[in-house]
Amino acid sequence: MTGTDHVIHAAGLRKSFGRTAALDGLDLEVQAGEVHGLLGPNGAGKSTVIRVLLGLYRPDGGVVLLFGRDPWHDPEVLHRRLAYVPGDVNLWPSLSGGEAIDLLIRLRGGDPAASDRERLIEAFELDPSKPIRSYSKGNRQKVALVAAFALPTELYILDEPTSGLDPLMEQRFTEEVARVAQHGAAVLLSSHILAEVEELADRLSIIRRGRTVETGSLEQLRHLTASRYTVEADVDEARLQELRAVGTDLSHDKTTLSFSVEPHDTDRVLGILSQLKVRNLVVAPTSLEDLFMQHYGDDLAAEKASNR
Repeated sequence: MTGTDHVIHAAGLRKSFGRTAALDGLDLEVQAGEVHGLLGPNGAGKSTVIRVLLGLYRPDGGVVLLFGRDPWHDPEVLHRRLAYVPGDVNLWPSLSGGEAIDLLIRLRGGDPAASDRERLIEAFELDPSKPIRSYSKGNRQKVALVAAFALPTELYILDEPTSGLDPLMEQRFTEEVARVAQHGAAVLLSSHILAEVEELADRLSIIRRGRTVETGSLEQLRHLTASRYTVEADVDEARLQELRAVGTDLSHDKTTLSFSVEPHDTDRVLGILSQLKVRNLVVAPTSLEDLFMQHYGDDLAAEKASNR
């Protein structure tokens, strides 16, 4: 499949700022009708990727295409085919929320009267008559979301879009993303909210230090990882040693064991457990948070230690 078969195609993407490599060979593919989650902590390169896609940064190397076009050379054409919502929205303080929405819709070539403006204002519980200067961060975010979803488009680039929203408004956002994807739009969703990505994303890319370290559907990535077993049973030393040989991160007390098992060892561990008198067994698939921590646990621990 070539880059023209994708809404977003990036291969070996590189971007440096002085001696700092923000992107170091990053790969990314997003198709029409797909919600693609982009995960990574601060400094991983998420915002740099998005600015390259928007044509705000010129890459130092690699290939990047939107709808088969170069965003650095064709930003005006491409911006007519996408909507962008940043995580920190800055608007015109002298305008009302409704006036800002109308202006944003017109800048995209739309007619506010013919848009989905009114339904979205009601859904996001926004008072459009108030001036922007009086809005909280969450209300400024609502203005950007209403304007983005008011017109149908082919690509939505959403960078921490629910920042400042309460849980009810996050659910409204989830419903809108599902709606536009169902109608064939591509959605690139960069977020720190793992539950949000887990609920919405068809596929996801985990990036670290400017590179893609994992990509695929959540189920595909789960198959690459261990499931967590929690077992209530009396275990003698011989069986305990057998479980240590097949499982990892094993902990136990007098009545409960907990350990991780790779998919290819499932039959083996079940054979061992069948020899025990098991009172309770819980097998939990790897969550998106587990996947994230596998790649970033060391980084986040170091960041926490440096902030003490």
